[in-house]
Amino acid sequence: MAKDYSDELMTQLQGEREGDVLRAMLEVMCQQVMEAELARHVGADRHERTQGRSGHRNGYKPRTLKTRVGELSLQVPQARGTEPYSPMFFAKWQRSERALLVACAEMYFMGVSTRKVKNVLEKMGGFELSASTVSCVAQELDEKLAEFRNRRLDDAVWPYLMVDATYVKARKKGRVVSQAVLVVAGINGEGRREILHWQQADVESEDTWTEVFRDLKRRGVKGVDWVVSDGHEGIQAAVRTQFSGAGWQRCWTHFLRNALAKVNHKHKDAVARELSAARKFDDVKICMAESERIAAHWESSYPKLARQIRAQFEETLTVHHLPSQHRTTNMLERLMREIKRRTNVVGIFPSADSADRLIGAQLIERHETWATERMRYIVMDHLDDQHETKQADHEKQQSAA
Repeated sequence: MAKDYSDELMTQLQGEREGDVLRAMLEVMCQQVMEAELARHVGADRHERTQGRSGHRNGYKPRTLKTRVGELSLQVPQARGTEPYSPMFFAKWQRSERALLVACAEMYFMGVSTRKVKNVLEKMGGFELSASTVSCVAQELDEKLAEFRNRRLDDAVWPYLMVDATYVKARKKGRVVSQAVLVVAGINGEGRREILHWQQADVESEDTWTEVFRDLKRRGVKGVDWVVSDGHEGIQAAVRTQFSGAGWQRCWTHFLRNALAKVNHKHKDAVARELSAARKFDDVKICMAESERIAAHWESSYPKLARQIRAQFEETLTVHHLPSQHRTTNMLERLMREIKRRTNVVGIFPSADSADRLIGAQLIERHETWATERMRYIVMDHLDDQHETKQADHEKQQSAA
């Protein structure tokens, strides 16, 4: 039956007009994915006899799925004698895309629709959402975001934290306001990376970052050795009070971006090459000597650049004594650019909650991508060596006492 159904879909595909071909192709692909998933779910292919079978097929149920290429008409296979089967892409289907639909629809229902919002919905499939659908999807997203944001983190140590912030515009009490979005990612003792936290705040300040770090500690974050961020003074102050003894590293990506903003376009490549080359030496003293040479070379043309190099370059070398692969600081920077790109699609969110849904969904999707990586992000063997050395020193002190 599955083959007959696929053949029927392929026949329909060949007969579709050009504008509907992509949608028909996606229907065929989704149908085949569900058939393969159901085979794994019941432990056997159609008509296959095997001792590992845990259930049987039980017909199909029609279901539609709204996507950016239009509404898909699918036949969802059913199972009996085992747990109910639910297609992966129905449950997981691009939470961020669904959050974007909720945000756009809210704009209509709250009377703040614009031509730009209308164009967004048309590009995503040309369909409308009812108020009840919006409410249900929003509730589902809120529950998943809350569960993720409150999960315990005390099953690992977190030697590296990377923090950053961006701003979005949202309507609040009839006004359009700018909201800070504070994001924290971490690398645990096994070298795996995770999204740890995000939250909105009226401003990015020492108080708001202190609140974020306290929440992380409440959920079990421990063993923090280094915190990587831009040069925001509020972050640095919060790190000193909440993670006493942890080192702070100025994010190289932020440093370089700020430096190049002080340089004419024709000199940007040269300055970027020189500054990047200055960090490649293993000896910090040589790095600092090179940075001073660069500052002196460009000082007459760009005095602000020279002042920045002299004031901040050393702060980008905090983790320089670690293995070279541990010196990467742009893991979160790339993610923040993607968040900014997605939020710019909406422009002005109808509420802070709708912005939180879209950003949170995007972060969870990235978290799940990281969780399925086969390779560790970085090798943490040096931490094991450090812990063994500390343990040996502690035992010596105990013996001497």
